[in-house]
Amino acid sequence: DALLLDCPYYNRPTQAGLEAHFRAVLDAVSLPSVLYNIPGRTGVDLSLDTLERLCDVPEIVGIKEATGNVMRSQEILARLGDRITVLSGDDALTLPVLSVGGLGVISVTANAFPRETSDVCRRFFDGDVEEARELHLRLLPVHQSMFCESNPGPVKALLAAAGHLAPEVRLPLAWPSEAALAHVRGAAEKAGLTV
Repeated sequence: DALLLDCPYYNRPTQAGLEAHFRAVLDAVSLPSVLYNIPGRTGVDLSLDTLERLCDVPEIVGIKEATGNVMRSQEILARLGDRITVLSGDDALTLPVLSVGGLGVISVTANAFPRETSDVCRRFFDGDVEEARELHLRLLPVHQSMFCESNPGPVKALLAAAGHLAPEVRLPLAWPSEAALAHVRGAAEKAGLTV
């Protein structure tokens, strides 16, 4: 139905290489696409200048912004306005991203707590900013716990413990430790959440 296209990892392409890569993919496959900028995982950051040049590709409908830099979403929205939809790629930054014009989140936490995660956005867009803020802050330790070991291990461990999926991750990831699972469970319980 759509593509989520991350920056190619390992090669560490230049900005020209990133642009050429995304254009080549979308010349070959005509699907709505969200670019995924997560330099902590890929080793390369999609620059604002490159993103601006890519805005002429009609299939690119949004960006999942996961630099962890609260300024980046603001810079994208200030420069590109409504030319691209900005989605938070970091649960802990969802509310700040919404407050500057972002339109949602592609979330880790939502795998275990979809209603609560979407309620932050829903409340914000309904004008209940204080309620959105309170829920966002209540979820903050849960968001942080999802990365106590390599993602998606902790959220999968939580879901497996609740019987929602098999206890497995693909190599080179390893199944999270009992301590990691206890940390995630503790954060969820403290927030009043159960899977």
